[in-house]
Amino acid sequence: VGHHAQFEDSRLAAVEDSRFHEVGHHAQFDEGGRFKQLPPANDDAKLLVADHPSLGVIRLDYDYPPALGDVDHPGSFYYDVFYRVVPGLTFELCQSGELPDDVKQRFIDAITWLDEQGVAGITGDCGFFMYFQALARSVTSKPVFMSSLCQLPAVVCAYAADEQIALFTANGESLKPMRELIKKECGVDPDDTRFVIVGCEDVPGFEAVANGDRVDVDSVVPHLVRLAEDTVAKHAGTAKPIRAILFECTELPPYSDAVRAATRLPVFDSITCCNSMLASLMDNPRFGVNNWHLSWDGAHTTHRFGDNVPPHLKGKLVNREHPENVARWNANLAERSSFSSAQQESIGRGSREL
Repeated sequence: VGHHAQFEDSRLAAVEDSRFHEVGHHAQFDEGGRFKQLPPANDDAKLLVADHPSLGVIRLDYDYPPALGDVDHPGSFYYDVFYRVVPGLTFELCQSGELPDDVKQRFIDAITWLDEQGVAGITGDCGFFMYFQALARSVTSKPVFMSSLCQLPAVVCAYAADEQIALFTANGESLKPMRELIKKECGVDPDDTRFVIVGCEDVPGFEAVANGDRVDVDSVVPHLVRLAEDTVAKHAGTAKPIRAILFECTELPPYSDAVRAATRLPVFDSITCCNSMLASLMDNPRFGVNNWHLSWDGAHTTHRFGDNVPPHLKGKLVNREHPENVARWNANLAERSSFSSAQQESIGRGSREL
């Protein structure tokens, strides 16, 4: 649109001068005009300020190279994320909706661990975790949204009964066994005529999801966009047009922006689900009481497959870290080590020159 938002000098000065004496810090702006929160002035003040909200993610006993936009890629979020794998909880077991007692206890322990980290909400890295939504809720008082399907009640409420919602899933048949569960948890029937179920199993390149390999997002984008456009076009001009899209699979969010751009329709996914829940626990700096929680430093907590699993349970892991993830981790370590050595050498040269 050729313009951008600015603040009047008087407004800027007024906000910068506003202080919260009880917590000992105030709001400032960075060079881009965005609000910047300062840490509390002293240790006593810190006790009166909440931590920045973070997300807890329950992971399957399964590893793969996640794309940016995937729940398992921490870079998909603008807040910190804590991951915990449940040993023995494989994709097949999760899809069955039934957990043997030992794996069930590990799931409960994982939820408890995430709760103890102080996360603001808990989700899962697979849509089939919806089967264990009630179990997770019984363990914690934090909000639980194990699947992007948890957004369905709000999405349904936003549109008329004769307006359809397209539900995209990795496999078109996968939602059928979950019908009663979705009705119970979300209050909607996926078999209702207002829902159009769209499977992505035939999208070229997306088969890598089922194989546990890296998905070439750039090559899949045009095919998935075409599927979305064709789905919308099929119902355009009818008495029941498609008004919104919901991606059920946690590996579909990397394509959300492309589909939004192509269809001009709202696209809901696992990332929008997590963001909306955590936003309800974040300070809105533009009005009301500000600076009641700490700002995030922008650094995600490092995580590797199997991290945070108790030592006595690591042997229960069915799968191992994906070789590509191992290689990337080692490369990052080598890069950091090289940078540290160069930095120390530079400091040494400076000391000798002095």
